[in-house]
Amino acid sequence: MNGSRRSFLVSALSGSAAATLPLIAHGTVTKTTSAIRPEELVARYSKLDEVLKQPVFKRELFPAPVIIETLELLRYKDSFLCRVRSKDGAEGISISNSNQMSVLYPIFVKRMQPFFIGKDARDIEALVEEVTVFQSNYKAQSLAIWVPLATIEFAVLDMFGKMSNKSIGQLIGKIHNTHISVYQANGERDISAEETIEHLKRDVAISKAKAIKFKLGGRMSHPEYPVGRSEKLIPLVRKTFGDDMVISADANGSYTPSEAIPIGKLMQEYKYAFYEEPVPFDWYEETKQVADALRIPIAGGEQEPSTHNFRWLVANGALSIVQQDMFYFGGMVRCMRVARMANLLGKQCIPHISSTGLGYLYMMHFVSAIPNSGPYHEFKEFNNDLPYTCATSTLRSDENGVLKIPTGPGVGVEIDPAYIAKHQVVKA
Repeated sequence: MNGSRRSFLVSALSGSAAATLPLIAHGTVTKTTSAIRPEELVARYSKLDEVLKQPVFKRELFPAPVIIETLELLRYKDSFLCRVRSKDGAEGISISNSNQMSVLYPIFVKRMQPFFIGKDARDIEALVEEVTVFQSNYKAQSLAIWVPLATIEFAVLDMFGKMSNKSIGQLIGKIHNTHISVYQANGERDISAEETIEHLKRDVAISKAKAIKFKLGGRMSHPEYPVGRSEKLIPLVRKTFGDDMVISADANGSYTPSEAIPIGKLMQEYKYAFYEEPVPFDWYEETKQVADALRIPIAGGEQEPSTHNFRWLVANGALSIVQQDMFYFGGMVRCMRVARMANLLGKQCIPHISSTGLGYLYMMHFVSAIPNSGPYHEFKEFNNDLPYTCATSTLRSDENGVLKIPTGPGVGVEIDPAYIAKHQVVKA
């Protein structure tokens, strides 16, 4: 075994169950399985609450009001764009999650759009909170309001980026990362371990990734097929890709704690980097139970809709890696608050993102601005059907599995105006 990513990871995972486990580059993950004293928990909550009060958006860059004159949702076939314009003529564009917006567009048009018209966009942090109360939107908390809200926020940030000639990352934090190392994900279930291996080999050959992740179990407690696939696949992936490959796996809530823990111990035996969502995502106490029983860092948060719940998960040591979704959690402001809480307690942030539209690009900008970024981030390819150009990055991974984050203003890409013109304004 050489002195590479692999040996560093092994040394991290070989410590005692109560040790602090440093992972690879870009910060550390604190993994503590010993009981947390009540006074320590109170102190953690107090510190996290202070972090949550700190502003995210750099409002001071914009001394004059930026009043939103129009906010539109545009559609062309399965594509949804958001276009925001200020009274002074500034404009921002975002590409939404088409899979979700195809059913959520009435919420955007009826419940979100009216609230933002006439507001000062510089107040984006307060507006994100206030719109949840508008028309009792909080009653639809989760994808129903967070995806439309993220779509709006991304467009607003793109507008501010173009106004200030700064990237989105520069608007929400200090730039910590100019490049991203990717991990190659395989999202298949219900195929054999051998087929999964072949698909991973094929995809790694394209992405050049130095890390991979695959699926375990049957998803949200459904029976796994073929039976025993996970137990076979965990050692087989390590044998196939060798000691230098960084490997993780995602159970998507497949197990109860009694089922999840033996799987986690097998992952430890084969030196896996992290274990994602071993039990259903809203089983908070059970997530902590699994975390306390294992040395391998537990990751989660893709489905989590609540900042307060993340606060519990972080403070109580249930998660070592937070994975808030850029769309599903309502945009960069809310995601940054979670990343900051994690960073305070020595935990990593590896945000989740859907693969439609410009999702991966939004994730890249977010990662650029956080100090506790994980060492690898999911590679889902860019939307090849979307006509855009990027002057500052190829948006493709190089021979080392590394992508350069765009540095242009706003989102950093130019979408073909003729393509935008094909879209029609969506009416409820």
